[in-house]
Amino acid sequence: MKRILLLSALFSVCLSSVAQESVTKQGWNFGALPAVTFDTDLGFQYGGLINLFDYGDGSRYPKYDHSLYFEISRFTKGSGINRFNYDSDKLIPGLQTSVDISYLSDRAYDFYGFNGYEAVVNKDWFDDEAADYRTRMFYKYDRKLFRFKVDLRGDLSGEKFDWIAGVNLLNFKLGYVDIDKLNDNKDEDDLLPPHSEEPGLYEKYRVWGIISDEDANGGFVPTIKAGIVYDTRDNRPNPMKGIWTEAVLLGSPEFLGGEHSFTKLSLIHRQYFTIVPNDLSFAYRLAYQTTLGGDAPFYYQTQLITSVMKSATSEGLGGANSLRGIWRNRVVGDGVFMGNVEARWKFARFQFINNNFYLGLNAFADFGRATSKIDFETPDFPLGQNMLDEVDSEVDYFDDDAEALHFSFGLGFRVAMNENFIIRCDYGMAADERDGDSGIYIGLNYLF
Repeated sequence: MKRILLLSALFSVCLSSVAQESVTKQGWNFGALPAVTFDTDLGFQYGGLINLFDYGDGSRYPKYDHSLYFEISRFTKGSGINRFNYDSDKLIPGLQTSVDISYLSDRAYDFYGFNGYEAVVNKDWFDDEAADYRTRMFYKYDRKLFRFKVDLRGDLSGEKFDWIAGVNLLNFKLGYVDIDKLNDNKDEDDLLPPHSEEPGLYEKYRVWGIISDEDANGGFVPTIKAGIVYDTRDNRPNPMKGIWTEAVLLGSPEFLGGEHSFTKLSLIHRQYFTIVPNDLSFAYRLAYQTTLGGDAPFYYQTQLITSVMKSATSEGLGGANSLRGIWRNRVVGDGVFMGNVEARWKFARFQFINNNFYLGLNAFADFGRATSKIDFETPDFPLGQNMLDEVDSEVDYFDDDAEALHFSFGLGFRVAMNENFIIRCDYGMAADERDGDSGIYIGLNYLF
């Protein structure tokens, strides 16, 4: 797969600027970023995002009164992001209110199996230059997701303890990768083989019964959550000191109309230390999530529960928001543990077009693993001519008790405007070839 990423011209402007005294912002302000990428299979991505901030009379700057985020981007072959997010502590006095409405379509959503290293991944099967190449879509399926999410946060005791509550309505629609669509206008050498010739892992899991007929096409997952937050951060977008810890209980009860009923627990601890005042800090995050009861569908198991969503998705483990440099969704379990450590350096501050900017560099290490398995019965081999499994064996797909800690590490670059609009670019590398090679991630906000 080939990918070209074009960054905003803002970077070059920033590098030529000089440090100046900070400006206090009032009223409405915005930051914008174009989305322009190319993917061999998905096509060109076009679109952009804009984040509007209302600072009111400026007395609380850099804290804002209202934040409105809009993102619309498309790949020419069908994938896309359509998202609106609103955040404010002024809409309802005394409450932090967050609303997210999104429609996310992904024609090549990553699927590597369950339980981390116990799911064997063969890179040659999706490398079109390898002798054992099958299809670039072997570890993919088509996923469309509609999300409506409301989160509330209010004072529980003093300024440090808060309660949180929320409702999240998710509708998943799954299917085989649309090979005909992805093959539109392709040269013969780049054509993807049809499913009848090269079925992918999702198709095989369906035939083997690992993915049930009930779950194969997705479903509706309504959830409600409640929790407690302990928060002493000095600045929410990029704290220099403080603690941010939360315990969240999430449930999907039958009376809400979902196909499954389950309860999950999420525990997340984040801590921030000042090394050099205003310029250098150290931060870490530890997270644990598990199923307490019921049976969560496989397509929900990638969701990471948190009190606040800082990007278009909160999924993993693996990818932009969890283990950078490791394949997206490489680690999927009924329970997972994750950690991130970062050194954050703000190496330049300046003003441009009457806005405050700073540039930052990050060094990070990420780690995580499945702590509870998704249970399923390993199929017998061979499994029949219709799926071409006469050349497969159990060791091609399953490695019992192989799960261990997954590691990645890398560097990042930040451009921040008025403390709140933060462009993030991270380059991560996987420590183990079973997790991939490396990845570049461009988006908004610090990871935690």
